[in-house]
Amino acid sequence: MSNIASDAQLFEDHFRVERLSDPKYDRVDRIYCHSEPDKSISMSLDINKELFPCKIDDELHVALATSLHYDGSKDDERGWRDVAKAGASDATLADIFDYVCYGKIYKFEDGEDGKTIKAYISFGGLLMSLEGPYKKLTPLRVDYVYLLVRKR
Repeated sequence: MSNIASDAQLFEDHFRVERLSDPKYDRVDRIYCHSEPDKSISMSLDINKELFPCKIDDELHVALATSLHYDGSKDDERGWRDVAKAGASDATLADIFDYVCYGKIYKFEDGEDGKTIKAYISFGGLLMSLEGPYKKLTPLRVDYVYLLVRKR
């Protein structure tokens, strides 16, 4: 998969875009995806379509991490853009992904079948939900996280 340090990585999987919502906003699409190849996790994600356009059948590599540093160390007060502007030579996870957001996992719900869990994440108003088996989503917790996405 990727080189995310185990301490920072909370979630990582591959998804296929199955449908797009009817456009309500000029710059945002809500994409609906299932994990590949087993379809055990469903995801809905609001995405800035000007920065990262998606279409049906696109394959995405999606990760959630608590830090952008490969070694899992906590980020200082600077954002990932500030580090790049300062000319820092340290590579970050943002360098290998095309779309990066920072937000908060704010809510969990048990699934209707009792075997799944649903996590809700907000990235400054762009929302994400992940629903799947407890086993795959157990590392998620109420915390600030980075969303990292790239096309496969």
